[in-house]
Amino acid sequence: MGHSTDEELETKEMDVRSLSSSHRQAQSLPYMHKVGVPPKQNLFKEFTSTVKETFFADDPLRPFKDQTRSRKFVLGMQTIFPILEWGRNYSLTKFRGDLISGLTIASLCIPQDIGYAKLANLAPQYGLYSSFVPPLIYAFMGSSRDIAIGPVAVVSLLLGTLLQSEIDPSTHASEYLHLAFTATFFAGITQATLGILRLGFLIDFLSHAAIVGFMGGAAITIALQQLKGFLGIKKFTKKTDIISVMHSVWGSAHHGWNWRTIIIGASFLTFLLVAKYIGKKNKKLFWVPAIAPLISVILSTLFVYVTHAEKDGVEIVRHIEKGINPSSVNKIYFSGENLAKGFRIGVVAGMIALTEAVAIGRTFASMKDYQLDGNKEMVALGAMNVVGSMTSCYVATGSFSRSAVNYMAGCQTAVSNIIMSCVVFLTLEFITPLFKYTPNAILSAIIISAVINLIDFQAAILIWKIDKFDFIACMGAFFGVIFASVEIGLLIAVSISFAKILLQVTRPRTAILGKIPRTSVYRNIQQYPEASKVPGVLIVRIDSAIYFSNSNYIKERILRWLTDEEEETRASYMSNIQFLILEMSPVTDIDTSGIHALEELYRSLQKRDVQLVLANPGPVVIDKLHASNFANLIGEDRIFLTVADAVQACCPKLVEEEA
Repeated sequence: MGHSTDEELETKEMDVRSLSSSHRQAQSLPYMHKVGVPPKQNLFKEFTSTVKETFFADDPLRPFKDQTRSRKFVLGMQTIFPILEWGRNYSLTKFRGDLISGLTIASLCIPQDIGYAKLANLAPQYGLYSSFVPPLIYAFMGSSRDIAIGPVAVVSLLLGTLLQSEIDPSTHASEYLHLAFTATFFAGITQATLGILRLGFLIDFLSHAAIVGFMGGAAITIALQQLKGFLGIKKFTKKTDIISVMHSVWGSAHHGWNWRTIIIGASFLTFLLVAKYIGKKNKKLFWVPAIAPLISVILSTLFVYVTHAEKDGVEIVRHIEKGINPSSVNKIYFSGENLAKGFRIGVVAGMIALTEAVAIGRTFASMKDYQLDGNKEMVALGAMNVVGSMTSCYVATGSFSRSAVNYMAGCQTAVSNIIMSCVVFLTLEFITPLFKYTPNAILSAIIISAVINLIDFQAAILIWKIDKFDFIACMGAFFGVIFASVEIGLLIAVSISFAKILLQVTRPRTAILGKIPRTSVYRNIQQYPEASKVPGVLIVRIDSAIYFSNSNYIKERILRWLTDEEEETRASYMSNIQFLILEMSPVTDIDTSGIHALEELYRSLQKRDVQLVLANPGPVVIDKLHASNFANLIGEDRIFLTVADAVQACCPKLVEEEA
């Protein structure tokens, strides 16, 4: 047997020391978890699961599980007609609240309906028709307890403007009326279709900022349009932009204004604004601004009747058709070129009406702490407008002013809409002849006082403070409506909203991360100035999914970060960048273009002798990285659960020093 030489013994001792040192180092470092790869799923099941989550996130069929056939039928009827569910627990106490609120909103809606019909270039009775049938349908099918249904100023103006651009209401009154019913029919079809197909998320593409600007611009446009009746002008422009309107107003100042009309309009507008101020200052006196329009109509009508002011040039309503809604099924265009016109106008008006109603419904539902089913609302609104188009109504929706009065009056259920509808029915049957001497000036004053609240200065100021791009969208919609037209303003609002989405998708945010002192947490160095960069390592967080639309930008932005960092390290004589760590926890998804961009980034980094490291990719992302073989390209040992693990693996000496 041979003996070991001194050199062999020395070598063995060095190996033992090396192993013990490595063991101690391994013991001092925490255990690193591997990034989990989700198990493979059936492609069909995965697809159906995605579709279900997209369109049926609320699992609407859940109540029907494990139920008998008869019970399923009852639940199905309750889904279509919610009144069958809450109606079982209806009580006299609730009816008392609904009766008071129904009578209150009826006193507000009757004079408003007559004025709003004029905005849509329709005879006064069509406004009343639209507050009779649609509220009844909604009461049975709607899920909101607080919405008051009827014509609204913005939709009336929009519909009137769009219809007038196709057919002149003064020379072709019959064709204009037929087109209005056709547009109402397709507005209802659009709303119901969105609800049935559960596509309500489409209305969310019109941002809150754009709606604020659009509503404010529409309010000013509506108020300017009322100058015709308010000043007693007979020849007035049909355009809605502020320049044309003001030119028409001042052009007729010397011979077109009627001082008696101005006195009537100004006096009652002052009365309405004072009543509104009283109601705003004292919530218990909410009924004062609610009944003020009806009182104004009664007093002004009585004044004109007694003084015969109509003989001195004061324009009056003259005639409102008596009786309830006649059938208009045969007046809807189901063929010809007017079908396409009605469809186009109906889709636009239906979407705006839907946006307003859902926004109002959600507002009051949150105040009373109950859930509002958006898809049920769309089906209900669509059904009432389809039926309305067949019963001489034009587009109806939720009115904010009436809904606010309804809420403050103590409404309990949608029965308040039924009460309001019954009052409108009695008005149509017995009272309409009394409106013969109602001056147009009072209707203009009522509309002006009603639309003032649509100009929300506080919301615009808040939008400016929060997001400057949102403010641009708000002002774009506002000035588009005022200086061009309602449809141009709407188009600008939608365009800017989409532009914002595209900008955010194509130009996502990226950030350089640094280590928070005395922690293993890495955060944005701009948000946390005390966070320190790791020498030789650049840590970049990507705050977006990586798609074809932004993959090249993300790759180029990361390389620019790297170039800037390398220049900074050379200037300060620090160690060169050796590792680029991508923090991918915000990356929810990646497509083939995104993976291709990562491959190009990897090759670019290789040329710079920089290693690419990934931290915390999500389940969808890691699955696609493995499927595309990118994980093997960079190496499984370069994918870590956290940024701290990645830094620890890249810079073990730094970790030891800090320990």
